Amino acid sequence: MRKVLLPAAALLLLAACSKDESAPATTASASATPPPSVSAPAPSASAAAAASAAPEPKHDCPTGSTGVGSFSKPCEAKGTSRMMEVKWKKMDDSGPSFAVASKSQLPIVFGRIAVYFYDKAGKQLDVKDDSVTPSKTRPFHTCAGNNLFAGPMKPGEKAVLTFSCVPKSVVPDGTATTEAEIQMVGFADSTGKKVDFYWRNADLTPDVRPKGGAK
Repeated sequence: MRKVLLPAAALLLLAACSKDESAPATTASASATPPPSVSAPAPSASAAAAASAAPEPKHDCPTGSTGVGSFSKPCEAKGTSRMMEVKWKKMDDSGPSFAVASKSQLPIVFGRIAVYFYDKAGKQLDVKDDSVTPSKTRPFHTCAGNNLFAGPMKPGEKAVLTFSCVPKSVVPDGTATTEAEIQMVGFADSTGKKVDFYWRNADLTPDVRPKGGAK
């Protein structure tokens, strides 16, 4: 009986060894499997906007002014500095007409005008603004655009202009004298049709302005 049992026990021991040797192979195979990929978090909207926002290009501002030259950050001037001289010529059914003279060394394609009105005594008159509800009064009438001068104004050019955005309907009753300032201009690019950069002097257009303006 011992001779029969001994081989059987040996067979059982051999089988157990074979089973134990195969286990590490299974473990190694499992550890070699790559972990599931993890996607990187998407950037936030604010981070994406900051990355895509390009800095505004800086232009060479005219003498006496500083700034970037963009519409929101124009070349800023102070005091009595002007790019254009404006003098009232007459009043008719179309509205006031002005003699405009460019003092710029660059062609001007955009302009913003501020128009003031005075009575016989030289008192500044308020302007009624019906563009809002309820209507309000303002110290002056203003408008702007790329077609304000009906085309580019060349350096040193002079013209008598009636601005369509300054109709007679905005002129207050009792007006004896009309005066205006071109507060902001846009210099033309190489095509002569678009604005390359902007200049502004806010000192020219205070809410309270004596007749004759800044000298």
